[in-house]
Amino acid sequence: MIIEEIHIQNFKALKDVHLKNLPAMAVFVGENGSGKSTLFHVFPFLRDCLEHNVRIALQNEGGPRGFQEVITRGVPLTERIVIEVKFRLKIGFVTIQVTYRLEIGLEENKPVVMREVLSYPRAEGGEPFDFVDFSRGRGQVVNNEEAFTLQGADPEIEAQTVAPDALAISSLGQLGRFKAAKIIRELIAGWHVSDFQTAEARGRKIREEGTRLSSSGGNLASVAYRLQQEHPEVFRTILDKMRRRIPGIRDIAAEVGPDGGLYLRYSDSAFEGAFLDQNVSDGTIRMFAYLVLLLDPQPQPFLCVEEPENQLFPELMLLLAEEFQSYADRGGQVFVSTHSPQFLNAVELESLFLIRKTDGVPRIYRLQDDPLVSELIRGGDHPGYLWSQGVFAGLEHRVASGS
Repeated sequence: MIIEEIHIQNFKALKDVHLKNLPAMAVFVGENGSGKSTLFHVFPFLRDCLEHNVRIALQNEGGPRGFQEVITRGVPLTERIVIEVKFRLKIGFVTIQVTYRLEIGLEENKPVVMREVLSYPRAEGGEPFDFVDFSRGRGQVVNNEEAFTLQGADPEIEAQTVAPDALAISSLGQLGRFKAAKIIRELIAGWHVSDFQTAEARGRKIREEGTRLSSSGGNLASVAYRLQQEHPEVFRTILDKMRRRIPGIRDIAAEVGPDGGLYLRYSDSAFEGAFLDQNVSDGTIRMFAYLVLLLDPQPQPFLCVEEPENQLFPELMLLLAEEFQSYADRGGQVFVSTHSPQFLNAVELESLFLIRKTDGVPRIYRLQDDPLVSELIRGGDHPGYLWSQGVFAGLEHRVASGS
C-alpha cells in the first residue's frame, strides 16, 4: 500500500504542494525553516483526524485557535485546507489507484469536513468512481462495493450520516462491507510518525505496552521483550548489528525485575555485569530503537522519521540509511528528513528531494530533475558532498529551464 501522490493545500506553510510518483523511500533535505517539519506534520494530523475528529486534530496542530493557526497565513478563512493522497492498492483481484481527498473548512466559526471523497476506478485504467462521498456530515456510500467492482453489478447507494467534524472513513472503515474505507482507515491508523524521546524510553516499564514501537519510543523495553521472547532470531540480528556499530556493546536484554517491571539492561565489554539504561548514552538507545523499529517482523506500512541523525555519530548514518532502504525494499514505505551529508551519501538519486522556499513558499523538487545535480551524481559525486558544498543552490532555476 504505497503512497504514490500527495497534494496539500493551505496547510500551514504548504500553500500548494504536489508530489507525484513517490518512491518506496523518499528522503527530504532542506535548510532550517524550509518546510520539512510541516510536510511531516501532515501525516500525524491526518491520523488525528481519523482517530478523533478534525476539531481535535486542528487544536493538536495549531493550539486553541485551531483552524485559524493551521490554515496558511494570508489565506482567507473562507478557503479550505485540502489533503489528497493517492495509494496503489489491491482490492479483490485488481490492483488500482485509490484517491482519498479531505477538505476542511469553517462554518459558523466551527471546523467541519466540507468534503470527503474516496474514489477508485472499477477496473484498471477506468474512470474513478466515488465509493464514499460526504459533506458536512451527510453523504452516501456504495454498499455492494465488491460486486459492483468485480462483477459489474449496478451500484447500491446507501445514505449515511456522521458528525460534521468527523471522518466518514473512521466509522465506515470498521465495517467489513466497505472494503476500500476499511483499507484506508487501517493504513492511516498504522502510520508510524517518529517523535522518539530518549527520556521516555528509559526506566521501568510495564510489560503490556503494545507490540509495535510507539511514536515516542516509550514502549521500547516492551517491544524488545516481545522480540526477545517471540522472535529470538530477529533479536539476535539486532544485537549483532548493535555490537558491530556501537563500540563496547556486548549484550542487551529486556528483563522482568523483582518488582514486576520491565527493564532494559546493557552490557559493555569494558565492564563486568549489566547496567540499566539510565547509564547508557542517548545515541546508543536511539540506535537500538531504530533497529527494533526497522527489523520488526510485522513492519508498519509507512514510516515517517525526522532527522534520524540526532544524537548519533556521523559514521553511523551510512549504516542507518541502508537499514531504512532495506525496510523499504521489504515492502514498507519510508519518508525521512535529514541534514546529514553521510546519510544522503547512502541514498539513491531517485529517492532524493529538496525542499526550498521560493518567495516565502516551500516548494519541493526531485534532485533527479536537476540536470546538473543528476549528472554529477551519476558521474560519481556523492549527494551529501554536493549538499554540503552548496551545489543544490539554484536547483529551482535549473529545473525550470532544463539546463
